[in-house]
Amino acid sequence: MMNPYITADHEAIRKKVRNFAEKEVKPLAFELDDKEKFSSHLTQRMGELGLFGIHLPKKYGGQAKDYLSLLIAVEEIAKVDASQASTLAAHNSLGIGPIYYFGNEDQKQKYLPKLTSGKHVWAFGLTEDNAGSDSRGTESVGILQGNNWVINGSKKFISNASSDMSLGVTLQVVTANDDGKKELSAILVERSASGFSAASLKGKMMWRASDTAELNFENCKVPKENLLGNLGEGAKIMLQTLDSGRLTIAAMGLGLAQGAYELALAYAQKREQFGKAISKFQAIGFKLADMATKIEAARNLLYHACWLKDNGHAFGKEAAMAKLYCSEVAQEVANEAVQIHGAHGLIKESAVERFYRDQRILQIGEGTSEILRLVISRYIGC
Repeated sequence: MMNPYITADHEAIRKKVRNFAEKEVKPLAFELDDKEKFSSHLTQRMGELGLFGIHLPKKYGGQAKDYLSLLIAVEEIAKVDASQASTLAAHNSLGIGPIYYFGNEDQKQKYLPKLTSGKHVWAFGLTEDNAGSDSRGTESVGILQGNNWVINGSKKFISNASSDMSLGVTLQVVTANDDGKKELSAILVERSASGFSAASLKGKMMWRASDTAELNFENCKVPKENLLGNLGEGAKIMLQTLDSGRLTIAAMGLGLAQGAYELALAYAQKREQFGKAISKFQAIGFKLADMATKIEAARNLLYHACWLKDNGHAFGKEAAMAKLYCSEVAQEVANEAVQIHGAHGLIKESAVERFYRDQRILQIGEGTSEILRLVISRYIGC
């Protein structure tokens, strides 16, 4: 496939990750989903392949690739299993990202080599009961007492935060509140900190093999030097992190759509009715044509947004557009893939059934479709 954004290096990364996804992830995907089991083994393997911090300089343990290399890796894994893709996406964009882009050199040297090794993951603590789309709804509090921040509060629906591999989390907390005007700051909290507990969330419809947790902080003490950036920069750090994170969620949508489309195409070519493959019927052929067209449009929109980021241009609007479009294409393609499979697409043993469930979070996480339309409307002057 020719694409002006893709180089030979990108294709080599795609081939390597596709081989890993097909040979190592695919055989385990059903069982891990069925048992709601996070795989430390597959997570470590992604690290061993150099996918953790792939876009970071080598002095931090990265591969010194561009951000598109990360998106291609996420895309290829999402074609097979969204749970493993979400672990990779969240760790790179939401976990590593804030430390790399906003941390001081001491913080980078302390954490990034560990987070690129494949032995640890890092989380991003924004969502609370009353904080999500409204990031300023944060109620967790951090008070500086002597040489320590003392944190009280909770976070929920946090990726990569409760497994044995979790090293810590970047938290947004209220560090001052002057007549209702909140000062929001970001603080790095290690998993070993006293007063920090994490409970794994079970019973999810989607990403059942990913690690999702509820976090609680009760007089949790962390050193004052764990402040990320400056006081009052929490909202800026979180929102800029989400811009990059939206690109990885878009890559998940793109990969999932591609995977569902390929399953549907293969099924339609072998399933016969009325004496011929159902792909030969116009009703099915047109569905597949529309799916292929939307996927190609989504890919070009996403790759262009990533090109802007990689070349130092503003990309917030395009990231919002790419995340919105790719996630909704994933929904449309997964839905049509089930339709083409008919009753066979409704049983758990069918991979397309898992794809249909896994796509649903993509229109919610890291900016709901409604919020993204609001973001885009502001960019265009509405």
